[in-house]
Amino acid sequence: MNELVHAGTRKKVGRSAAPARKAPGRTNDPERTQANILEVAEAEFGEKGLAGARIDEIAEATKTSKRMIYYYFGSKEGLYLAVLEESYRRVRDVESELNLQDLEPEDALRRLVAFTFDHHLHHENYIRLVMSENINRGQYMAQSQRIQDLNVPAIAAIRNLYERGVKSGAFRKGLDPVDIHASISALSFFNVSNRHTFGTIFKLDMLSPIYIAQRRANVTEMVARFVRK
Repeated sequence: MNELVHAGTRKKVGRSAAPARKAPGRTNDPERTQANILEVAEAEFGEKGLAGARIDEIAEATKTSKRMIYYYFGSKEGLYLAVLEESYRRVRDVESELNLQDLEPEDALRRLVAFTFDHHLHHENYIRLVMSENINRGQYMAQSQRIQDLNVPAIAAIRNLYERGVKSGAFRKGLDPVDIHASISALSFFNVSNRHTFGTIFKLDMLSPIYIAQRRANVTEMVARFVRK
């Protein structure tokens, strides 16, 4: 990954630092412009992956220019990394508002599982981005300290509710919070990532409201039973 990727990580939506030079093109709201670019780029990278995505398409859809996109994000790879970071930031921000600490441990766990299931269900581009980055063997994500930092509170929240559950006698001892997180993620992820292949093989309408409601209930129950004493 070239050094221009790091330029992309310096100019984030919501950052207050002023740019060193005047941005090319005409814009009265740089933050909105960057947010719009990130939104369109998420769909482009989600649909086509890093290799297949085209900056020309993103520029046309956002009514900006390639020059402006490169100014804000440094390179195609820099934009891709910024999209990954923004995708993780959004999900972790909503997770932080679940108020899990206000619920009994099992209720908190069930809320977290249901949220994760629903988030993945309604954010297919997020799933596609994660799949794309796995095809890239995680090489771009590995260069983002921001993504590493964003996931610390997520594991801390699971650790907190799990330890409360152990202390109350509701949860069994000896489980790893990261492993609990992995189980929640895997069960929620599969329902979207393998929707087309699994649905075709077993003749299932995996977008049916009835199927989704039953699958959500089953996934939540599986995780609760796994942790329960």
